[in-house]
Amino acid sequence: MKSSCTSMILFDFILLLSYDCWVTFANIHATSSVLDDHYDDNLFLDCLSMHSDNASSISEVIYTKNHSSYSSVLNFSIQNFRFSTPNTPKPHVIVTPSDVSQVQAAIKCSQKHGLEVRIRSGGHDFEGLSFVSEVPFVIIDLLNLSEISVDAEEQTAWVQAGATLGQLYYRIAEKSKNLGFPGGLCPTVGAGGHISGGGYGVMLRKFGLAADNIVDAHLIDAKGRFLDRKSMGEDLFWAIRGGGGASFGVIVAWKVRLVTVPSTVTRFLVTRSLDQNATEIIHKWQYVAHKFHEDLFIEVTLSRVNAMMVAIFSSVFLGGVDRLLPMMQESFPELGLTKEDCTEMSWIESVQNLAGFEKGQSLDFLLDRDSQSNGVVVNGTTKAFFKGKADYVKEPIPVNAFEGIYDKFYEEEGQIAFMVLVPYGGKMSEISESETPYPHRAGNIYHIFYGVFWGEDGASQGHIDWLRRLYSYMTPYVSKNPRAAYINNRDLDVGTNNQGYTSVEQASVWGNKYFKNNFKRLVHVKTMVDPHDFFRNEQSIPPLIDNLRISCPESTCSPSPPSETTPLLREDSNGFPSSYSFQ
Repeated sequence: MKSSCTSMILFDFILLLSYDCWVTFANIHATSSVLDDHYDDNLFLDCLSMHSDNASSISEVIYTKNHSSYSSVLNFSIQNFRFSTPNTPKPHVIVTPSDVSQVQAAIKCSQKHGLEVRIRSGGHDFEGLSFVSEVPFVIIDLLNLSEISVDAEEQTAWVQAGATLGQLYYRIAEKSKNLGFPGGLCPTVGAGGHISGGGYGVMLRKFGLAADNIVDAHLIDAKGRFLDRKSMGEDLFWAIRGGGGASFGVIVAWKVRLVTVPSTVTRFLVTRSLDQNATEIIHKWQYVAHKFHEDLFIEVTLSRVNAMMVAIFSSVFLGGVDRLLPMMQESFPELGLTKEDCTEMSWIESVQNLAGFEKGQSLDFLLDRDSQSNGVVVNGTTKAFFKGKADYVKEPIPVNAFEGIYDKFYEEEGQIAFMVLVPYGGKMSEISESETPYPHRAGNIYHIFYGVFWGEDGASQGHIDWLRRLYSYMTPYVSKNPRAAYINNRDLDVGTNNQGYTSVEQASVWGNKYFKNNFKRLVHVKTMVDPHDFFRNEQSIPPLIDNLRISCPESTCSPSPPSETTPLLREDSNGFPSSYSFQ
């Protein structure tokens, strides 16, 4: 372990290097917009061929604007049509690497030719930051890096970043009916982005977030080095598990810890209208949902159905119905749950059901990365015009405050909108705020996910404004100082970086909302691993590159740089790193 003196000397050295270099990088970003229409793509393509192990193979995964498949490849993973309009900036080149060396070549050549990189695994970024930039850019689309290798005996799995959650769940169930993974509900979400932002699902009260169940990772850094947990060091490994991986490099694979699930789980979906005392039932839910046994998860979705407000209580219980009903009668009798409301099924069938499919339908849809189901609202779709926001609640919202929420939903723009109330407690309250960058742990009784859909570009501003009004109305009832947010429910309304240089102080406006005190440590890690800010976007972690100092306990802010002993990649038949030689 480094002494405090050694750490400070090392940090000051990096600081000086960064200060000398940031002007160059800021100038690239500030002036690159004028190059957009005049940039010669051939220079970039020649560079890729030069730095690829196989020039002929890399040509098969490159799409320029002149390529006949350019538009279909670009649009295939776009989930939010707000970022698929004629006015949306388009990449000069899309690279869909089939092996890690092609990722390394894309990074090297993007740096050489002054292009930003956007990294896409599933395309679900709420603000399109994985595939849109205002300056000349390249998309590294990881959809071909989608191999999954499950070790049921070790209870782990390697999953490449381009694989979807649905594919991961399917492959786990192939190997064992009693293993699962505590990730999200939407089957088409990419594993790379989901886990790097935290990633919650219906088992969060039992097992925590997806990011809480990671044991290793493979990442390509700004120097093009292939790093695993050992070679990247514990600080960078900490940062990518909830801090948003796109700030630090290209995550190409995760090693996940699988969790034990029972042979039988129980699902119910119960709808209550306002005439059926929905408000009073929600009010009671606020007091008990975070205190339930950790096997029980009940979330509430508020939405408007046929001009009527309803509350949909959706649950997964890790056990049978005979155990669930007495538990509900004791702790939440107000819902009036009956045996007829419940369906017993396997864990993988519950994954299918949560995504909007009936028990008994083929599980093969989980393998379809173009599925329309979003796993959030009944009959919802991932592909539409959409805006989302998030909040955290620490005290129950008063009963009378719900009337104001309903009034908003009765407005024209609230016709296809929702609020999902996700209960916390259980394992989420046991994990320290600083264990990973995701800080929203003990003290939060539930998380609110707001969303609104619409059908055409011309209606966008009206619906976005509507959601902002609802969000504003909720101000007195949610977390404060800061009003917390969740990076996987990305929201540029909470603050953005500049196109050029962004100070830590400016970035902290949004950074503190996502990460609270962990933002400081993320800045220090960024400064060590990417001091020139190559991996950047509107809400990427900035490096500390001027004389600004931020206070941070040494125990949590003394990052070690990745090992200078760079592993050279050796791949197995699945394209996974299997052995390394060192130079």
